Amino acid sequence: MNKLPPIEKIYEAFSAIADNRVTMEDNYAKVASSNYEKEYRVTWDDNIYTSNDNASYWQGYAGYPMIAVLMLQGKLSLNYVTSEYFKGINWTELNAKYKGKYAKAVSEIIIDLKAKGTDCDVITSEVNKIYKEISELNISTKRSKIRPPKSKDKE
Repeated sequence: MNKLPPIEKIYEAFSAIADNRVTMEDNYAKVASSNYEKEYRVTWDDNIYTSNDNASYWQGYAGYPMIAVLMLQGKLSLNYVTSEYFKGINWTELNAKYKGKYAKAVSEIIIDLKAKGTDCDVITSEVNKIYKEISELNISTKRSKIRPPKSKDKE
């Protein structure tokens, strides 16, 4: 992979999968944002992936839509039990609250999970394993030709 994403994007990918916000097609997928106001398109041709989410388009690293697709394709590990812990999280709101400080957003969720008695060490171990897989993944990421959607846009 060209540029590694922040590890926190894995948690967002779990949410997209748990919320059934990823629609897989033959050579592309549509991924709804956590507040359902945007829809991103992830495409692939062999090992070249593109996405029009903001992270992939502007920052040049795989955003959560691409990570979710790679999980569903079996190129990255996916533990459905772990993903369920992140169901129903409005990442748009949470990331805005912490002004894009993704680690703080994840920390809030982990604190809530621990308070409910969840073994978060297992989750952290799973995320670290997936992050290592991302670092070893033999794919290229490119900027999508499609610009990121604005709120309430559907592409």
